[in-house]
Amino acid sequence: MSYTQGRPLCPEEKKLLVSVKHYFDRNKAGFRSNESSAQMTADALGVGLATVNRVMANYRKDPDSLNAPPQLRGRPTYSVDVSHQEAVRAYIRQANLEGRHITLESIRDFLQEKSPHEPFHLSTLARTLDRWGFEFGKGTRTQHLKEKDYIVVARAMILSGIPAKMVPGFKNRPAKENA
Repeated sequence: MSYTQGRPLCPEEKKLLVSVKHYFDRNKAGFRSNESSAQMTADALGVGLATVNRVMANYRKDPDSLNAPPQLRGRPTYSVDVSHQEAVRAYIRQANLEGRHITLESIRDFLQEKSPHEPFHLSTLARTLDRWGFEFGKGTRTQHLKEKDYIVVARAMILSGIPAKMVPGFKNRPAKENA
């Protein structure tokens, strides 16, 4: 059994481990070894003794635990999928055109309608919107959530056909006169 350290065991590997351990338990006298059957199982399969003991303890508690898929380890992914980006952009533009007030809650509700099986946390959504080029503006007459200035300038350049070399750094600079 080729085993990479740190990778969780799949159900088939757990079943193999349990059957090898039971084999060594039954035939321990025939091997004339003073090692434990758990140690012989670990040596035979190339896994650690702690792994053998943990799988066997789980098996004794619940024999059906062998069929359970391995639990995902570490932190869950805290990002909104990029496939939602264009829909969110269109939603924000439409809301800005209609003059509606946009909040993180309204964007989250929109995303929940679009894909109800995915969770969208507000702080994650705020970081994602910032990464996608949106910012919360201040003012009484402008919308609170808008695209960042460099995104708007870049889109205008692309749509108008102005080459990027004409506007270095995407900044509006006044023309210099030679004196």
